[in-house]
Amino acid sequence: MSKKKIGILIGVVVVAAALGGTGFYFREDIKAMLPFLQDGSTEDKVYVERVSRIMNQYSGISNRYNGTVESQDSYEVHVDSSRTIEEIKVEVGDVVEEGQTLVTYDTSDIKMQIAQANLEIESINNDIDNYNKQIETLTKESESVAEEDRFTYTTQIQNIQNQIAQKKFDLESKQLEISKYQKQVENSSVASKFGGIVKEINEKGTDSNGNTAPFMTILQTGQYRVKGSIDEQNIWTLSEGQEVVVRSRVDGKQIWTGAISEIDTENPSQGNSSNYYISSDSDSQMASKYPFYIELDSADGLILGQHVYIELDQGQEETKEGLWLYGSYIVHAGGATGMEPGTEAGTGAQAEERPYVWVANEKNRLEKRYVELGEYDADMDEYEILSGLSEDDYITWPMEGLYEGVICVTDEMEVDYTSPLYNQPMDDESLYGTESMDGMMDIDEYNVMDGEALFMEDGTEFIPEGGTEMMFPEDGTEMMLPEDDMEALPAEDDAEVGE
Repeated sequence: MSKKKIGILIGVVVVAAALGGTGFYFREDIKAMLPFLQDGSTEDKVYVERVSRIMNQYSGISNRYNGTVESQDSYEVHVDSSRTIEEIKVEVGDVVEEGQTLVTYDTSDIKMQIAQANLEIESINNDIDNYNKQIETLTKESESVAEEDRFTYTTQIQNIQNQIAQKKFDLESKQLEISKYQKQVENSSVASKFGGIVKEINEKGTDSNGNTAPFMTILQTGQYRVKGSIDEQNIWTLSEGQEVVVRSRVDGKQIWTGAISEIDTENPSQGNSSNYYISSDSDSQMASKYPFYIELDSADGLILGQHVYIELDQGQEETKEGLWLYGSYIVHAGGATGMEPGTEAGTGAQAEERPYVWVANEKNRLEKRYVELGEYDADMDEYEILSGLSEDDYITWPMEGLYEGVICVTDEMEVDYTSPLYNQPMDDESLYGTESMDGMMDIDEYNVMDGEALFMEDGTEFIPEGGTEMMFPEDGTEMMLPEDDMEALPAEDDAEVGE
């Protein structure tokens, strides 16, 4: 091996060893400069997905809420608490028609009371007949007695007439009583006011929580709405009139459209139900929930009681031509993701000014793939990809610390989240601070070779103010250079070995 090659090797080892203690910042830069370090850790693996699959999934930009299809109208069935129920003719979930019998009352006692009243009426009528006969007899007898004795007969007849009047009053009362009983017999059942579905039956007059409740509730069929709920911390995000998309939980491509017709802030419910789909923190789950209602443009295909998802309509169902990709997968200049075109991503010379995506290559290894961007959909945070990527490519989300050469897998179970890639030190800015980063030498801008010296593009040795000691201090602290010495130098591909 020639002295020149030995010198190069020694230089590489010395620089790598010297900078190895300066933190994560230099280690990543050395990886970028020295390709043989980019083969990837056998422990590091990233999960990649096909672009077409990613774009067919829900983006998650809009909050999603659980909803239930319910009747646009319903009514409560109340029963006479003073009467005994003989039979409940329906069960929860039964479909009923208008006029169908729901409940029947026990009429056996009423029929006995009617029979008893009829007997009393018959007795009253007999009494009246007897009184009339007595009056007839007394009248005949009064005609054959002396004038001074007739007053006694007249008094007796008047008393009997008063008794007859009382009996007639009793008769009318009994007849009214029988009429009432007969109406109860005729109205011994409760019928449905319209066609619908039996939602609930509370035989004891209370619901499962012990609250007063109607005996039965019927939901009208044919006119549906969707009921959702939102917690008090997020209710401000909704307003009446907002357009929404209602999505089937079974088939995500089956949707209905509508608008929020009502937000009921008067009837909150307390509990930790998971009606709010996105939020999962404990404070949100324990907050009061408020129901809101969706008036549908069409309810064709919906079933009463069906569970659905509710999303604010932000154009997610609009069909775009060409290939579009969510902004969070695209890395722009300076490492920023999800930026609008034209947004400033950094200052100074950038090693990579073109946007790129982390893609699995033909060897299932991670690589940077530069892409050409077209239009930007701010509502959906989607970019049009003009070139550099296809629907058949497999990509990963650009997490911190990714490097070319990482093993790519399509089964997330194969990813070892205890590997070095997922357990990195703090990021550069947190570790050194913004000011330190601004004054730190970017090792990519220099050619690191041949012992302790740094060489410029023209082969001249670069020695910063203070000498080489400050470049490689013994205590392992970071190397700092004056800003005047920070000149943009060739990238690693053009680096030359110093003589």
